Amino acid sequence: MASYYQFIKRETQADNSTVAHYKPTLHAQGAWNEHEQHMAPATGILARELELFTPQPNLRIARIGLDILGLIPLQEFTITTRCIRPGRTIELIEAVMSSGGRDCIIARAWRLLTQDTSEIAGLEDSVATSHPDNLPGWEEMKGWPGGFIESIKLASDPHRRPGKGLVWLTTELDMVQGEAASDLVHIMGLVDTANGVVPRKGLKMSEMQWAFPNTDLQIHMHRLPQGKWLGIEAVQQYGEDGVGLTSAILHDLQGPFGRSEQILTIRPMLS
Repeated sequence: MASYYQFIKRETQADNSTVAHYKPTLHAQGAWNEHEQHMAPATGILARELELFTPQPNLRIARIGLDILGLIPLQEFTITTRCIRPGRTIELIEAVMSSGGRDCIIARAWRLLTQDTSEIAGLEDSVATSHPDNLPGWEEMKGWPGGFIESIKLASDPHRRPGKGLVWLTTELDMVQGEAASDLVHIMGLVDTANGVVPRKGLKMSEMQWAFPNTDLQIHMHRLPQGKWLGIEAVQQYGEDGVGLTSAILHDLQGPFGRSEQILTIRPMLS
């Protein structure tokens, strides 16, 4: 089966950190630049390394925060993962993607103690009113270029509009060639798409006058996602001084499981 990445090797260092080597395929190609990776699969592969690093049965990833340090080259890279703050009930781990002698993305994950809190559980985010099986395929987003956008399957709620709406998406590709991904890794590899599902100024790159790339991605999860479909209920807002924000409630087929935020730098498209 086709995949976003090819795994090369993983090494454990003297300080117990790990260094994993990967090669991206064309399916990981980004939309803004044909020579870069899309942040979505890059998030997925970083989530894989965070998930694999010294797992503990009583802790789970509750938040992943990623800062994008620059262009993510569509070429071989490493991910170095280490523990920053060890603990029996709260732990902070970090995974850094590097390529061509520089760091590209810094991802940090909080792993928190799990225990039975069903007695006081409660949610305010509503279950999505639409289901991808009941929606037609949505091809409008294919106006974005790049191998990643081409690789995903989309269905749009009929009330979606520029600036706000719900879109469902999934992919049949493996995150890593020949390996089945966990539901967490599979869905984390789609979340960054939130910035492109409700753009305020259209979906065709050729007609855009303004670019709005994100410089970060913050994902908070009150439960782990399940299944292969991700629902992104997004709101996109542009300020008046060149900065914007894409916020989203994140759904799987069981209901909402968390939220994401992306800060945007808004600038004229280069001709």
